[in-house]
Amino acid sequence: MVLVLSKKTKVLAFLFFIFSGFISLGLVAETKPDALVLYNNGQYKKAIEVCEQELKETPKNLDSYIVMTWALLASKQYKRTYDIAVKGRKIAHADPRLIACQAEACYYLGRNEESLRLFEDYIFYAPSGVKIPLSYYFMGEVYLRLAKYRHADIAFSTAVKLRDYNSLWWTRLGYAREQTKDYRHALEAYNKALSLNKNLLDATKGRDRVLKKF
Repeated sequence: MVLVLSKKTKVLAFLFFIFSGFISLGLVAETKPDALVLYNNGQYKKAIEVCEQELKETPKNLDSYIVMTWALLASKQYKRTYDIAVKGRKIAHADPRLIACQAEACYYLGRNEESLRLFEDYIFYAPSGVKIPLSYYFMGEVYLRLAKYRHADIAFSTAVKLRDYNSLWWTRLGYAREQTKDYRHALEAYNKALSLNKNLLDATKGRDRVLKKF
């Protein structure tokens, strides 16, 4: 017996075949791991592995370099963060996301002068960037390391102006001012820190030290 399909049936069968193909492609796409999603979920090791594979397939994939530096930095692999940021910047030298990661890696590696220069570059290339407050905070910490206390005061002051709810930053501002013997403004900074977090031990100790100077 020969089964004869009508024209309408053939069309429906063809559409079903095409639709099934699209579904299959969609399922394949959905199963491919997304490095950014993994990073956002705190799965840094897996995010790094996905980025490594992506870079093998597409060596100039800028997004892979960026997500990989984020994941490496989050997992405290500072030397490798620095190295990957340098490689990524060969593709996009002025990308502020890579510059920020490289700067922060330098900070943790103790490369103070290079860290300062890179944070300044980030501020230049991304004046409205999301990491501007953090950049000024790190610059303040570097200046403290270098015993440039007035510079630290300026950097921390800028940081708290941009993010005035950060009690730690107010404490560090108080400390920088204390080192320059600006005790009145140091006390103001310590008091601000304690108004945000009354349990902050460093701010309490700093305030007590400064009060003895009056």
